[in-house]
Amino acid sequence: MKPINTIYVIGGGTAGISAAAVLKKSFPKKDIRVIKGRTISTIGVGESTLGGINNFLQFLNIQDEDFMKACNASYKQSIRFEDFGHLGDGGFHYPFGDAHYDQVIPNYNYWYFLKFLKPELPNTDFADSMFPHMALINQGRITDKPLFPSFNFTQHVAYHFDAIKLAEWIEQKVFVPMGGRVLIENIVKVNQNEDGSVKSLSLDTGNEIKADLYVDCTGFKSLLLGQTLKEPFEDYTHFLPNNRAWATKMSYTNKRDQLKGYTNCKAVENGWMWSIPLWNRMGLGYVYSNKYIDDDKALEQFKKHLGRDDLEFKNIKMKIGVHKRLWVKNVVAIGLSAGFIEPLESNGLLTIHTFLMNLVPLLKKPITNEFTKQHYNFGCRRMFKGFAEFVALHYYLSNRVDTEYWRDIQKRSLNVEERFIEDKSDFLLAVRNKIEDNKWHPVGGLPCVATGMGHYPTSMEEIIYGNCNSDMNYWREKWKNIEPHFNSKKKHFANIAAKCPTLYDYLKEKIYVDR
Repeated sequence: MKPINTIYVIGGGTAGISAAAVLKKSFPKKDIRVIKGRTISTIGVGESTLGGINNFLQFLNIQDEDFMKACNASYKQSIRFEDFGHLGDGGFHYPFGDAHYDQVIPNYNYWYFLKFLKPELPNTDFADSMFPHMALINQGRITDKPLFPSFNFTQHVAYHFDAIKLAEWIEQKVFVPMGGRVLIENIVKVNQNEDGSVKSLSLDTGNEIKADLYVDCTGFKSLLLGQTLKEPFEDYTHFLPNNRAWATKMSYTNKRDQLKGYTNCKAVENGWMWSIPLWNRMGLGYVYSNKYIDDDKALEQFKKHLGRDDLEFKNIKMKIGVHKRLWVKNVVAIGLSAGFIEPLESNGLLTIHTFLMNLVPLLKKPITNEFTKQHYNFGCRRMFKGFAEFVALHYYLSNRVDTEYWRDIQKRSLNVEERFIEDKSDFLLAVRNKIEDNKWHPVGGLPCVATGMGHYPTSMEEIIYGNCNSDMNYWREKWKNIEPHFNSKKKHFANIAAKCPTLYDYLKEKIYVDR
C-alpha cells in the first residue's frame, strides 16, 4: 500500500477543524486540507467539556489566555446531577480531579463506614469529604494555585465555551498558520474505485480532488463512511433512548451569581435538562426520547421548566450509536459521523480527541494495512462502548418511577463490560476497594454517580458477615476517628477556599480584564 501523504478532512465544524489541526501538528510535511462547505450546518451544543480537553489544548500549545476570550469561555470544575436519584433529591456533584487519601482515610470505603454508622448523612457528603476541592465548588470559587491535594488546575479544570467559535479560532490561529489549507467548496459527488474506496470528490466548482486518506467529519450525515461506503450502524437506543434535544440561549440577569463553575443536569419528566454557563450567556437544553414524547410537547415542557417562551429554540435530531467500523478502506470517521452517545457527561469532544490520539500513531507507520485499521477500530469502539455504558448507568441507578420514561428504565438490563467488573458480575464492584490490601482505588465519575444516587459498593451486613462480628459498639469504637477527621478536613479546605477569588472575579482579572 502506498504511503499517506495527502489527507482531506471533510467538514469544517468542531470535529473537522480539531482533526485537521492535530494532523497538521503531527505531520507538518503532509498535505492536510479541510473541505468546508459554503454553508455550514453545525449542531452547536458542544459547549461543555471534560478535563481531557486539556490534553488536546496542550498538544496544540493553546493557552487559556489565547482562546477563552474568543469563545466566551468559562471554567468548569464539576458536573451536578439533580433529581436523577429521585425527585427532590437535592442533587450531587461529580467533581473533576482525584479523591484524596491519607493515613486515616486510605480509600473510599471509610466514607461508607461512616455512612452506615450515620444513615442520616447525605450522599452529597461523599464528594465533600473525599474531594477537597469541592470546597471551591460549593463556594463558587476557583484558584490555579496548588492549595488542594489531588487537584491540578491545568489537568482537572475543564471549560464551558461556544464550540462554533472555538472551531473558527483554531482554524484561523492554529491550523492555517501551520500551513493547513481550507477550501470553501461544496461536494456534489463522491466517486468510488472498483473496490468501493473513495476515488475522488467532485466539487460544485467543477474541480475534482483526490487524497490518500479522507477524514469524514460531516456530522450525523456521515457522507463518506455511512452514505458512500454503507458501513453498518450499531444503534444504542435500546439502552440509551434519548434521540432528540431542544436547545436555546439565555442572557444573564445577574452574572456574578449565575456564573457557576459546573454544568447542571436536571432530570425531568422525559429526560434531562442542561444548563451551561458561558461568560456571556447560558446555554440551555432539554434532552429526551421521541418514543415517550413528541417534539411539540417536549418544547412545551421545556418552556414550562424555564418559565420562558420568548426565546429562540432549536430542535436537534440525534443518531445514537456507532458505526461497526470507523476506519474503512481510505475513510476514517471522526465526531458525529463516527458515532454519538448523547450529551450527558459532555462526551462529544472527548470522543473526537480520543479518536484522533488513537489515529496519529498509526499514521506514523510506514504503511497502513488492514491490521492497522482493525487496531484503530477496536480501540475506538472499546472506549466508545465503555463510555456509553457509563452514561447509561446514570439512568439505570435511578429510583424514579413517576413517568413511563423512568418506569421503563427499571425494566432494562445492561451487560457491563469486563473492565467494570472485579471478581463478580456486579458493576458496583468498580467503585469498591479491597479493604484487606488497599490496592485498588477507582478514579473517574462512577463512584460519585453511584454514591450520589444511593448505591454503595459494600454494606454493613457484608462487613459484619466478612468479619464475624455483629457488635455495633465494636465498629463504632473502631471507626470513631473517621467522622472527626472528615469534618476537620472539610473545615480546613473550606477556610482555604474562602480566601480564593470567585469564578467571576478570577475570569474578570485573568481573561476578561477589558470587558
